[in-house]
Amino acid sequence: MEEGRLCQWSVCRSLLAIVQWWGFNVTVIIINKWIFQKLDFKFPLSVSCVHFITSSFGAYMVIKVLKLKPLIVVDPEDRWKRIFPMSFVFCINIVLGNVSLRYIPVSFMQTIKSFTPATTVILQWLVWRKYFDWRIWASLIPIVGGILLTSITELSFNMFGFCAALFGCLATSTKTILAESLLHGYKFDSINTVYYMAPFATLILGVPAMLLEGNGIMEWFETHPSPWPALIIIFSSGVLAFCLNFSIFYVIHSTTAVTFNVAGNLKVAVAVLISWMIFKNPISGLNAVGCGITLVGCTFYGYVRHLLSQQPPGTPRTPRTPRNRMEQLLPLVNNNDKLDDKI
Repeated sequence: MEEGRLCQWSVCRSLLAIVQWWGFNVTVIIINKWIFQKLDFKFPLSVSCVHFITSSFGAYMVIKVLKLKPLIVVDPEDRWKRIFPMSFVFCINIVLGNVSLRYIPVSFMQTIKSFTPATTVILQWLVWRKYFDWRIWASLIPIVGGILLTSITELSFNMFGFCAALFGCLATSTKTILAESLLHGYKFDSINTVYYMAPFATLILGVPAMLLEGNGIMEWFETHPSPWPALIIIFSSGVLAFCLNFSIFYVIHSTTAVTFNVAGNLKVAVAVLISWMIFKNPISGLNAVGCGITLVGCTFYGYVRHLLSQQPPGTPRTPRTPRNRMEQLLPLVNNNDKLDDKI
């Protein structure tokens, strides 16, 4: 009887974690698109900077004031040698995501983001000469095919937004691959990651945002009919973006890797559906099919990775044994490589 109740509570906890993760993730994406399209605040660098600032403050409150998470102490020298380079890639990743939202629909952007597993594998194979099991390569076929079909049939295609989303996938892959080597010895969770990286990202992005978008923001402030309510929405998106990072921490600790992978792909489908209902961007039948093929491919990729990780000791795995120290520093990413660093 007691075991049954514990099992029910475990299931309910997992469902609650997934639902709140979906809620924060979809809300952040929709609000960011709303800011660019409906509020006519077409300044992705500044929106990203607002997210970094609010997330820095939120992480400080959670760790230092409320003490909900213990602080992972990092050596001062490592903050510049390790954290700062990661923060630079982290910053590029977030900015490119917001830039792509500025120019292409949420449905198209989310589908392209699903290309990240493929870019991770290809990048490791080309640059670091890692070799993978044939099942990994086979699982990438529907992902690549779905992305190609979606891109060809996208009715609101914009080359600049497409390139921004694609390079965002490369930035995500690079960040994930480098994290293990640069952050070796530190077991960061999502909150501590934000605590250390968001302030650096603010420093990196603050000056370019002011130089490139400062005059435009002043002009927008003077011409917009309701600037103050709009600014409240913009800063609220930053608060929700931090809450998303907290929800990621919760869902990882409440679900299995397989559940997390499937839920992540279903989350994309939910985001696509809700964005279509709100923004009414045209989606052709073939475009929807391409998106579906991509999501199925991502789920299959996660399943294959899980199967390979469950092989008993002594069984040949993928990738093969590294040939040099550089390869030892850059191992395969795990199922959490689909985490959206939406701050």
